[in-house]
Amino acid sequence: MLGINESSPVNQKMKLINILTRPEIGITDIMAHIPIANNFLEKYDRETLEEAEILIKYAGYIGKENENADKLKRLEDIRISDNFDFSRLASLSTEARQKLAKVRPATVGQASRISGVSPSDVSVLLVYLGR
Repeated sequence: MLGINESSPVNQKMKLINILTRPEIGITDIMAHIPIANNFLEKYDRETLEEAEILIKYAGYIGKENENADKLKRLEDIRISDNFDFSRLASLSTEARQKLAKVRPATVGQASRISGVSPSDVSVLLVYLGR
C-alpha cells in the first residue's frame, strides 16, 4: 500500500504514470518512495523530469486545447457567401444577427471571433450552412 503526500493510498497495481497524474504527487515523490522508479529516473536531468511531469499532468488539458484548435481550423474552411442574409436566421440572437450583418465575415471561423456571437449562434449558423 502506497500513500504519498496526503494522497489516498494505492491498494492495487497501478501504472506510475497514473499515480503521477495526481496533483499532490510529483516525480521526485515517486523517486523517493519507489526505489525501482528511482533507478530508472535518476538517469535524466531535473529539467527533463520536470518537462515529463508537466506533459503527464496536463495531457488531458493539452489534448482538449488541440481539439479546440483543430475545430477552429475547420471553421476557417467553411465559407459564408458574400450576400448571405443573416436576418433570415431567427434562431440567432438579435445581437449576433446585427453584428454578423455589419461585419460580414467570410468564414464561420471569423464569425466565431466576433464579440456578441456566442457558440450557440455559431452552431445555428453551421446547421443552416449544412455542416
